[in-house]
Amino acid sequence: MSATVAAPPRWALRIAGITRRSPTLAIGAAILLGFALMAILAPWLTPYDPVLAQPRNVLAPPGGAHPFGTDGNGMDVLSRVIAGAGWAFGIAIPAVLVGLLAGVPLGLYTGYRGGWPDEIMMRGFDALRVFPSIILALAVVAAAGPSLLNVVLVIGFLDSPVFARVVRAEVIALRGSTFVESAVAAGNPTWRILFVHILPNAIQGAMAQTAVRAAWAVRISATLAFLGVGIQPPTPEWGAMIRQGAEYLVTGQWWVGIFPGLALILMVLGLNMLGDGMQDMLDPRRKAATR
Repeated sequence: MSATVAAPPRWALRIAGITRRSPTLAIGAAILLGFALMAILAPWLTPYDPVLAQPRNVLAPPGGAHPFGTDGNGMDVLSRVIAGAGWAFGIAIPAVLVGLLAGVPLGLYTGYRGGWPDEIMMRGFDALRVFPSIILALAVVAAAGPSLLNVVLVIGFLDSPVFARVVRAEVIALRGSTFVESAVAAGNPTWRILFVHILPNAIQGAMAQTAVRAAWAVRISATLAFLGVGIQPPTPEWGAMIRQGAEYLVTGQWWVGIFPGLALILMVLGLNMLGDGMQDMLDPRRKAATR
């Protein structure tokens, strides 16, 4: 008798289906999963304390007990790169949540109401676009102080116009729909029309932007740390590590800045690929254009 072959589990079939429909999303998700595991398992993966200085082992080249070498304080670069993944997620995720919580209700209300609230919001966003985001972030963080909370709040609020614009455009297209007119005719209050009837149909575009905006948050936080106004040493943050490593590139100690720089590039690449894949999956117009 021939043995029956067990059918693959349902979750495996779903993953295979997503991979076929959007390889970009699958690759980006795989990269981020690796970094997420690195961040979660950092206490067990790091061979040394990431902030433990070893004065007798300063700028040791890669190899032996230190696969990525040591920095100018004798700290193990591999341990600091692994620990830096947790800081990257710890900045990107809260910053995106702040942007969503600030931008989505604003775009929802002004897109539905129109008139002067919408006009004021759009002119305010236009004024913000005059100044480069990094200059605004640099000025605000420098004035407020280089703490993790300040960095997250500044990045989140600077990113909120992106979510507000996306939701506003969807609401404008939906507010004349039959189901919205029916909700109004049934006597629903404005808050119920916005959050129960319109929001579930207008949120997809904003959700598709989350991964791309998380990549932006990681880049901006690293840039702030590189310029000396973000997360401060000896915290194992990739931007601060690149800043320290830049001082040693001219003298040949390339590993201090190269390894955290590669980690930063790979994580931003994974987030951008995940964001592009999510937009392809959620936006039927883009999906049709790629066929």
